[in-house]
Amino acid sequence: MVNFFRKPLFDTPAWGLLIPLIAVGVFLIMMGNELSGFGLTLVSIALISAVLMSVHHAEVIALRVGEPFGTLILALAVTVIEVSLIVTLMLSGGEAISALARDTVFATVMIVCNGVIGLCLLLGAWRHRVLVFRVDGTTPTLSVLAVLSTLVLVLPTFTSSTAGATLTNTQLIFTGVVALLLYFVFVFVLTIRHREYFLPPENIVVNEVPDVEPHPRPSVLSAVVSLVFLLVSLIAVVGLAKTLAPAIEAGVNAISAPMAVVGVMIAMLVLL
Repeated sequence: MVNFFRKPLFDTPAWGLLIPLIAVGVFLIMMGNELSGFGLTLVSIALISAVLMSVHHAEVIALRVGEPFGTLILALAVTVIEVSLIVTLMLSGGEAISALARDTVFATVMIVCNGVIGLCLLLGAWRHRVLVFRVDGTTPTLSVLAVLSTLVLVLPTFTSSTAGATLTNTQLIFTGVVALLLYFVFVFVLTIRHREYFLPPENIVVNEVPDVEPHPRPSVLSAVVSLVFLLVSLIAVVGLAKTLAPAIEAGVNAISAPMAVVGVMIAMLVLL
């Protein structure tokens, strides 16, 4: 048993294969049951584990295909997880939780821009003293993020066609089309036109120590196995989120917290 957990299977650790299967098993066992005590704890642990396994297998695939395509795969996996959680909770929560998508996206942007980037700068400077990054790549990325955030999160507050921070159907179509076009242009620049801007600088030496250590490239079989178990993990995430949704809503109501707290919880869970 010890050797089984230590020996890689298809260049993939055994725990990377077992945890998604266990998460699916927990979902099948708890499906349709009212959660309390041990069951709630078990489903929560399984959900967090499934999220982490999803990102792990997406990262294996990303390492196989290389940059910048690996970044797109990771982003797609995280987006699928986040959208699945949002849609599942919105379907179970009804009108009371209709603003969950906006709250989650807003919380994600704030956590990334202020928390994740700030923490990376702090820890990176603490370890390496001098941080090296490509301005040519970070500038367009942050520019697209700023425009999309303004278009989706800020613009509805200033429109007067509908009551509250909402848009009409025509405005929604316009916003969606503009957002898609902007993102497609960014992906074109990322993968084709200026791909070199988004690759890590080569031969970086900080304080006479290489800044980037090469990671071994996974085999094709390992990438295929990770693709299969990525799908299994995503299925577990969606199922467990649906199972956990009533308990989350009941907990928020019990402490009289605003529903926006649920959006922050989803953002924190996905950004683990």
